[in-house]
Amino acid sequence: MIRLRTVKLVIFGEIPAAAERFKIFFLTLFVFRTKKGKTEYFANILNTLKAMKLLEGKVAVVTGAARGIGKAIALEFAKEGADVAFTDLAIDENGKATEAEIAALGVKAKGYASNAANFEETHEVIDRIVKDFGRIDILVNNAGITKDGLMMRMSEAQWDAVLTVNLKSAFNFIHAVTPIMARQKSGSIINMSSVVGVSGNAGQCNYSASKAGMMGPRGIRANAIAPGFIMTEMTDKLPDEVKEGWYKQIPLRRGGTPEDVAKVALFLASDLSSYVSGQVIHCCGAMNC
Repeated sequence: MIRLRTVKLVIFGEIPAAAERFKIFFLTLFVFRTKKGKTEYFANILNTLKAMKLLEGKVAVVTGAARGIGKAIALEFAKEGADVAFTDLAIDENGKATEAEIAALGVKAKGYASNAANFEETHEVIDRIVKDFGRIDILVNNAGITKDGLMMRMSEAQWDAVLTVNLKSAFNFIHAVTPIMARQKSGSIINMSSVVGVSGNAGQCNYSASKAGMMGPRGIRANAIAPGFIMTEMTDKLPDEVKEGWYKQIPLRRGGTPEDVAKVALFLASDLSSYVSGQVIHCCGAMNC
């Protein structure tokens, strides 16, 4: 005869972050004891728990995500169960490919053509996203450009272009998304800053100012990530000797990858960081320490 008894196994006590991962504070295991004293556990319950994802049921908006760091973040979020809406200046063949790559992970995905620096367009695209997805839980302000040059040689147009895209676009999206998150009484806003926003960099006064300005109610958390030298299409255009110079400044002796930054964004987007707000997290291989 099989006897049934209930055993309560404490997994992570009362840590909300762990509860998000496993959805429960206590796991009840049913233990069957046969006459021979053997114990059988419901292994399938444990397997189900392992399969649960950090962002299951959440909707993320990632700006400038057709390629590079934004794309890596969108894919990382999708792997953890989030439906993903992303924006870029144009959803061309590259954007369509990104959309298909995200959708292939089994989540809802859609790319939207939008000028992040335009206030009205931003509000319009957020309205469309809410209509298509029903809610917004996560916003990643990733859209950005560079137009480098020494201050004495930099034109007003170069300054304005970088500040408008890198900084004003973040304001536009936060302005559009905050009322939605306030009604939900929850949300996570992640601003992509840069280590040069902290320490500056020769020839990048406009970029540094725009990224410094991104360091920044009602259950909404806001944090910033300050990536260091990340290997993207933007940095690939630099001469090899410039790249080598950067590597020598980095204690880990390598450039970062978009995936390195995406993992930090995943932490900030999930409830693993439920008590983290108002922080700037460096992802730079210790180059700015």
